[in-house]
Amino acid sequence: MTRTTSTAQYDINSPESLARREHGLGVLSQIDGHQGEAVVDALADINPALGHHVAAFAFGDIYDRPGLDPRSRQLVTIGVLTALGGCEPQLKVHIGAALNVGLTREEITEAILHAAVYCGFPRAVNATFAAREVFATRDDPA
Repeated sequence: MTRTTSTAQYDINSPESLARREHGLGVLSQIDGHQGEAVVDALADINPALGHHVAAFAFGDIYDRPGLDPRSRQLVTIGVLTALGGCEPQLKVHIGAALNVGLTREEITEAILHAAVYCGFPRAVNATFAAREVFATRDDPA
């Protein structure tokens, strides 16, 4: 069986792909500010396609869907990243994003506590320490 694939779907610099990425970067900026953009930029030299898909797919296509508000999306994201474990750098970005979209520190720590029931205390403890770092950064005027 001969398989043919279109290279267009892999061209992250096609006009359609660039438009999706720009839209996703706009959504990302609204949620994460410059921190999310820095993650995408950090991927540019080693895996630009991954950075493209983070912006275009994750934020442009998924985060911008109408079914959940930004607060709810961040609660889901915090719960999932807590449950996965080992995602503390991403968790810190999304805890910051949660604060940006109006979640309180209490709501964030309650979400992490709730996740402990399903994913275990070690992961919830690590997530809580990640939250502490983000909160401390927000408290530091420098």
